[in-house]
Amino acid sequence: MSTIEQFQEDVLVEELIGLNNEIILFNDDVNTFDHVIDTLIRVCNHEPIQAEQCAILVHYKGKCAVKTGSYDELKPLCSSLLDAGLSAEIQ
Repeated sequence: MSTIEQFQEDVLVEELIGLNNEIILFNDDVNTFDHVIDTLIRVCNHEPIQAEQCAILVHYKGKCAVKTGSYDELKPLCSSLLDAGLSAEIQ
């Protein structure tokens, strides 16, 4: 029985490690709040209030994690944010 428990524990740890990546959105002086909000809704599937809160955090704090997931899931989303003129990176 301890072998089965060990296996389940390893899978859970591996799943948690795989979701440790985040897209960080950075503040800039170019994009409007509306553009940032619309882009987060379109690209990251945010609800309007969530996108607005992220835009406010980016404005006042300088950056905000806007999406969490595996690197493979986040890469095309981050590319879309960059294509829209936003400053973002995966960490």
